[in-house]
Amino acid sequence: MENIELIILFTGKRKCGKDFICERLNNQLQPQLCEIIRISEPIKSEWAKKLNLDLQMLLSDGPYKEKYRKDMIDWSDEIRAKDYGFFCRKAIQKATKKIIIVSDIRRRNDIKYFRDTFDDRIRTVRVSCPDEVRIARGWKFQSGVDDVESECGLDDYTDWDLKIMNDGSVDVNQIIEQIVKEFKLDDYLII
Repeated sequence: MENIELIILFTGKRKCGKDFICERLNNQLQPQLCEIIRISEPIKSEWAKKLNLDLQMLLSDGPYKEKYRKDMIDWSDEIRAKDYGFFCRKAIQKATKKIIIVSDIRRRNDIKYFRDTFDDRIRTVRVSCPDEVRIARGWKFQSGVDDVESECGLDDYTDWDLKIMNDGSVDVNQIIEQIVKEFKLDDYLII
């Protein structure tokens, strides 16, 4: 993990477009230098093993995942209560590139783990958009999911390196350009 030069932590509410932005950013950067990791991957992997579920379906963005989301959140919170960095550590262990995009930061302890472990190599991005846009993208409020720490734990956090409004008023290419400029990623772009 010493080869990691920069870790960009993305956060935002469900259906705000953070995964879309992360994928677009990753596709603009040289593949031998950049990769996306997800904290949700080891959570879903462990959950799938525990309940003998289809991991690929849990990793997808569909109703199968939503069926298990609340129980998975509760279970992962129990694990975090014992070891706040458990899932972050498992996710970053697979990282092999210089630039790491973490697409799903959800809690203050996620940021704390990465700051404590990687110090000045961390940059944070908050992606926001109005609820009506999220609804148009398929979001529907779910009690026990949208009103708990996994969705609201960073609502009052203010120490962002970059805040992005992804409401459709700005082209995603402009958003990517803003991220590249802010974090000095020009040398990593695909030419």
